[in-house]
Amino acid sequence: MVALVALAGCGAPVPQDLPAGASENFDAAVASIGCELRNERDYLPVELQTGMSREQTVAMAQHKMATKDAVPLDGGAVRLVTGSCAQ
Repeated sequence: MVALVALAGCGAPVPQDLPAGASENFDAAVASIGCELRNERDYLPVELQTGMSREQTVAMAQHKMATKDAVPLDGGAVRLVTGSCAQ
């Protein structure tokens, strides 16, 4: 319990009401579409692979940016920069 409280202060908390393993599944799904979320063609396969809604997918992308696991791109896009998407 203490570890969870300590981690809560580090960056943005993981969005609530997500399927088990959502963060790892999100990373794998985003990597499978080229590491960037730009438009409907990108979001839809990530949502299908993870079981997350659009709102949950956007919240996870925001969480990843807050924790420096992703960076914002022009036009509101997001690029994952960890794991297989690290450059």
